[in-house]
Amino acid sequence: MNIVVVGCGKIGKEIISSLMEEKHNVTAVDLNPRVIDNVTATYDVIGICGSGTEFVKLRDAGVKNADLFIAATNSDEINMLSCFVAGRMGAKHTVARIRNTENNDAESLEFMKNQLGLSMSINPEMLTAKAIFNILKMPSATKVETFSSHSFDMVELVLRDNSPIDGISLIELRKKIKEKFLVCTVSRDGKVYIPQGNFILKKGDKIGIILSPKDSNKIFKAFDVAQKQARDVIIMGGGKTSAYLAKMLIENHIVAKVIEVDKKRSEDFCELVPGSLVINGNGMNQDLLREEGITTTDAFVSLTGHDEENILISFYAISQKVPKVISKVNREELSVLSEKLGLDSILSPKKLIADTLVQYARALSNTEGSKVETLYRIMNGGAEALEFNVLPEFEYLNVALKNIKFKDGILLAGIVRGRENIIPSGDDVIKAGDKVIVIVAGQRISDLESIVRGV
Repeated sequence: MNIVVVGCGKIGKEIISSLMEEKHNVTAVDLNPRVIDNVTATYDVIGICGSGTEFVKLRDAGVKNADLFIAATNSDEINMLSCFVAGRMGAKHTVARIRNTENNDAESLEFMKNQLGLSMSINPEMLTAKAIFNILKMPSATKVETFSSHSFDMVELVLRDNSPIDGISLIELRKKIKEKFLVCTVSRDGKVYIPQGNFILKKGDKIGIILSPKDSNKIFKAFDVAQKQARDVIIMGGGKTSAYLAKMLIENHIVAKVIEVDKKRSEDFCELVPGSLVINGNGMNQDLLREEGITTTDAFVSLTGHDEENILISFYAISQKVPKVISKVNREELSVLSEKLGLDSILSPKKLIADTLVQYARALSNTEGSKVETLYRIMNGGAEALEFNVLPEFEYLNVALKNIKFKDGILLAGIVRGRENIIPSGDDVIKAGDKVIVIVAGQRISDLESIVRGV
């Protein structure tokens, strides 16, 4: 597809990188000539130096023939205006990065989409807050992804020392646990596996599990990793992500205590999020953290604007035996290092946004027979979990799965049929209207047809 990206900051560059991996034709637009020079030197893209609201610059960027137009500058207003102009010039689909809390309630977003012709809005801070909230609801996991049907979750967890399933094969594990679940990916020594039944789990493995949310506690208990849902959370940093997260926590009757060093921001936070407990102080001060209950809290979330601060204070929280520690880290090299050192719940806003747009782009380019509903990159990007909506044109409807030859590195992990969620066996079939969850390692797919050999 032909895609134009306006705004090449941290978020914009991550979007461009992900879209280039998907083999799209990308044109980048930014006001800063140094930024454009850097982007064109790093990626095989066309660079246009100028404003995303200038007709001439957008014309030069080929907006008239754009299948997808993405505005990801730091200004909501510029992004919205840019998308409006691009839509009038002929761009088929437009996506705006909209961050301000006052622009992100359902009524405001619906109004703007209708009036500006937006196809979609994206909000890095809200996506990050939702991802953190999902983990806090299921703290035994290092990562939780929810599919659109809400019948299945994709969770990741690490097998610790003395795990009762260390040395057990997946066949044996399934015999021990009655609830519906499927170990669909295993990351070990930097390699990602889609395991068969005779695969033996080992301590240190990061495993990805498809399960029904209602069964999660029983399954985690059998894995000996069960933790109670967080009821008391300390958040370091009073930015937009913290505000979205605090609202979610308070609405779910979870105590949210926010530590913010800037006095004015602390006061604004109190007004923005009624019911939150805001402490004006330096979250890097260990005495302050102890005074505010870090040794007894259920969870600690570090959301400052500095990766290094988030990492350091998160390791301190781990040393204080906080049951769940979550950190926002954008820089890939720091994220990888921190995970190796034991910080296993790490979130990157720019990656969340990039994954959302990759999912949207694949949905636009779907062939007949299926439609991508959800896409998650899992196991540190070593695999993908995709949810497809099965259309009547799918060639393999009502064929027993044991009679379909799936490609290597692909696993059909779940079928949702109405209110029924199915961990599939060889005798199950795919029907029109189903939602199916597919795990893919080492390749990219855009449609359900391409999971079958010879297609």
